[in-house]
Amino acid sequence: MTRENCEEDFFVDSKLIVIAIGGNSLIEDSKHVTVAAQYEAAKKTSEHIASLVKAGHRVVIAHGNGPQVGYILLRAEYARKILHAVPLDSCVADTQGAIGYQLQKALYNEFVKLGIDKDVCTVVTQVEVDDGDPSFDNPTKPIGSFMTEEEAMEHKQKDGWTVVEDSGRGWRRVVASPKPKRIIELGTIRRLLDSGEIVIASGGGGIPVVRNSEGFLEGREAVIDKDLAAAIMAKSLNADVFVISTAVPKVCLNYGKPDQKDLETITTSEARRYMAEGHFAPGSMLPKIQAIVDFVETTGNEGIVTDPHHLYEALYGDEGTRIVKG
Repeated sequence: MTRENCEEDFFVDSKLIVIAIGGNSLIEDSKHVTVAAQYEAAKKTSEHIASLVKAGHRVVIAHGNGPQVGYILLRAEYARKILHAVPLDSCVADTQGAIGYQLQKALYNEFVKLGIDKDVCTVVTQVEVDDGDPSFDNPTKPIGSFMTEEEAMEHKQKDGWTVVEDSGRGWRRVVASPKPKRIIELGTIRRLLDSGEIVIASGGGGIPVVRNSEGFLEGREAVIDKDLAAAIMAKSLNADVFVISTAVPKVCLNYGKPDQKDLETITTSEARRYMAEGHFAPGSMLPKIQAIVDFVETTGNEGIVTDPHHLYEALYGDEGTRIVKG
């Protein structure tokens, strides 16, 4: 179904849509990574999101930040003899602002083209995690660039990093990846939505914070899976649709094999069976399906996985993979 044919139906059936886009989607060519190049990629994604806004939908956008945090850490590594280190929670906050700015500007310019009178706002978002989460005792999430053993041991001694050797390729820092519990700024996000704003929030999975015995928030050196955090936000807002935008237009069984099969619509029960059978790679498609299943089973609403170019068509057309309760 085309955008033109869908437009009247969209206005009648306005929805609250939470869209999670990957940090890698802002990098089209890993050999030519610049701020300007990332903005050009943001523009392409924003074109498709703007079409949903033009059709009358309310939209909340979450985004990844893995590569961008890596660049900050690499700059800090080069400058570590003359500048202070940057804590990981501050790195996440930095990328929320920088990526949010790119998306805000790109969306604003698309709105101008389409004659849309909407504001876009980025919320620097804290996400509460549990200090007792087992991942803090067994950090496994690699971040930053590869190091020599000498560099790794220096960081371990001076900075308290947990470092591991990575299959003969070098040493890397690993950090905890705790499960998200609550979006701290949820009330602000709701009020912005109620006022008609398009909201960018929970970037990079959110800034990981814990609540101490006095009820105060403290940052933690950790990363939160952005799809799981986006699912928490979508559930808390009771979104009509939760969309995860990734590198492929549809979820597949036997991905990359001769018998690869695209999935059109599946139930949460079928999704759980496919996960148990090992069809979805950990650290790639698996957390996306887990996040969507959690959202769908909690709310009874629909989840969709697709790529940025098919965001519009996936809602009312035949693109993307739709996950429904059952």
